[in-house]
Amino acid sequence: MHSAPRYASNDGVAETIAKVLGKHVVQISEANGEIAVEVVTAKLVDAMTLLRDELAYQQLMEIAGVDWPDQDPRFEVVYCLLSLTKNHRIRVHVRTNEDVAVPSVTSIWPVAGWLEREVFDMYGVLFEGNSDLRRILTDYGFSGHPQRKDFPLTGYTELRYSEEHKRVMYEPVSLPQDFRKFDFMSPWEGADYVLPGDEKGEQK
Repeated sequence: MHSAPRYASNDGVAETIAKVLGKHVVQISEANGEIAVEVVTAKLVDAMTLLRDELAYQQLMEIAGVDWPDQDPRFEVVYCLLSLTKNHRIRVHVRTNEDVAVPSVTSIWPVAGWLEREVFDMYGVLFEGNSDLRRILTDYGFSGHPQRKDFPLTGYTELRYSEEHKRVMYEPVSLPQDFRKFDFMSPWEGADYVLPGDEKGEQK
């Protein structure tokens, strides 16, 4: 591992990353004091290994998904890395579709197993090499991926306990709403009817 000086700012960091990662880099951008590195999806493991071993980004803090329905590839997977020795953070981005698996980084950071499961559960992104890729936040048999932009806020199924059957029931979502009579008159204009307590405000 190279003993580079601690980073006081982002000065020169992007250039150093570009030099070390070389052809693995798609683009590097800097905004709001943060550096984002997009790498070739197929070369993710190689790029992450270089970032850990050559540039001392030892810790994987988070893996997040992003859904861009109008773009191709549709999904973005974002890795947040921390260098403990340099007190510096970067983000690594890769792009993919739901039928193209992203290489798993569990061989570098075992903690990635659960983080990849969360992205799979919420977005449907596949991770090649993750030996335990199953849902982690939703229930068994859950339909769909809740963080996708096209997933309905109500979901597809609802869960309730049935007193009749004495067990938990899964049923298609239904949204019945009884007819309600609303008074749309502005409260500043006042209502035509008298409410209890209104007499206290009467002028004598």
